[in-house]
Amino acid sequence: MAAPRKDNIKEKIQKTTCELLQSKSIADISLADIAAAAGISKGTLYYHYKTKNEVFLDITQHFLDEQWEDLIRWTENKEKDTSLNRLVRYVAERDIASAGLRLQLLAEAQMGNETLQQGLTTLYQNFQGLIRRKIAERTDLPADFLTWLLLLVCDGIIVQEAIGNAAFDREAFLQEGIQYLREMSAEKKIPAD
Repeated sequence: MAAPRKDNIKEKIQKTTCELLQSKSIADISLADIAAAAGISKGTLYYHYKTKNEVFLDITQHFLDEQWEDLIRWTENKEKDTSLNRLVRYVAERDIASAGLRLQLLAEAQMGNETLQQGLTTLYQNFQGLIRRKIAERTDLPADFLTWLLLLVCDGIIVQEAIGNAAFDREAFLQEGIQYLREMSAEKKIPAD
């Protein structure tokens, strides 16, 4: 039987880590825990990842890559309504759906983990750039501002849902936000006196 390919081992490590995150926090997971759960030696794990931060950032990059590819595929599909309003809803729903790991990564970064701070900053900037370009293709409104606003709103929604705020209604909030965006777009098209 052939030895597992390098890519397969990395995928196994990432999948196992995601499974561990279902019951443990990032702080409670060690490289030894990951190796044991994946059924590989610590040396094999260390060959692929020197720190657990590298594992978590790779997992986050994988999720963002999937979102990135899905967003590009969706926005380039001529059969879909990819207007600004639909784009905002699409990004928000997919961004919020991947909340679990990101919430833990943000908490770790906020506690001073510089590696995660730098990694998350780079990932946010890259994803923001793609969304900004897609927004700019659809409106004359300030795409940079709208993109950061959208990402910050998504993070805020994740926090409100994580703390179980019963007074917060995600769907109503998104509907109202999209309606406001429609009104802003309409006002922008009206020439000034």
